[in-house]
Amino acid sequence: MNELTYVQKRFINYIETIMCSNKLSHAYLIEIGDSSLEFPLILLFIKMILCPKSICKVDKLNCDSCNICKLIDSDNFPDLKIIESEGAQIKKNQLLSLKDEYQNKSLIGKRRVYIIKDAEKLNPSSANTILKFLEEPENDIIAILLTNNRYHVLDTILSRCQILSLNDDSDIDDIDDQLIQFIKYLISRNDLFLYYKKIYEDMIPDKDKAKQMFDMVEKVFIHYLSSSEEKNNKFSFLSDVRKDRILSYITIIEEELPKLMYNINYKLWLDAIYSRFVEVK
Repeated sequence: MNELTYVQKRFINYIETIMCSNKLSHAYLIEIGDSSLEFPLILLFIKMILCPKSICKVDKLNCDSCNICKLIDSDNFPDLKIIESEGAQIKKNQLLSLKDEYQNKSLIGKRRVYIIKDAEKLNPSSANTILKFLEEPENDIIAILLTNNRYHVLDTILSRCQILSLNDDSDIDDIDDQLIQFIKYLISRNDLFLYYKKIYEDMIPDKDKAKQMFDMVEKVFIHYLSSSEEKNNKFSFLSDVRKDRILSYITIIEEELPKLMYNINYKLWLDAIYSRFVEVK
């Protein structure tokens, strides 16, 4: 692999955090740019997921002597399936075939992985076919969906995946003091309810502002976990928060945010997400 860019190094740092914290999700939507450069990074993630030695650091992977890695590299590993579009769309029959094949247990290891390339090409019919897989996942099945732009993916799919990105996040430098203060409230069990009225009235008075704020909070968390220390001076207030707690916060946001636009009582939604933040140990 060629010299890694900052964004690629950031991605590796983040997947290492996921694996070392034992916080593997059942489904990921990963934004990629140049697939020829970035797909090898996706395969590194998959090798870590499938490795029987529970490797959580990329430089600890010994792929040259690992039969599983060699089978993955040669596209012959039976517990890894790759779905690609047939023309302009990913078709329903492709996903029905995948579901039928994954009815059986793993042939070799403890986990199975499937990749859906160009996830934005899932049409409503094919997306509905895969939804049950995403909604009621088997413990040993991990989904990796790839796209160039998350906002082109159907909401029904997007809301059921943890989102990672190999795109530039330079806009993270533009966050303001209000957002930083909001994050401080979120990670402090006492302050969150102590300043409830101030947060509600001044920071997130409506659903649109809440979505914007929590989207940025998630971006800050992911940036912090996946960046080197010298890149994190602005977020030094997170240094005392365990990485597994931050991963739990990310999960809460991704699970609760899709409910926001469908929840009639905005305050009840706020109470629910605040309570989940407070309960994180």
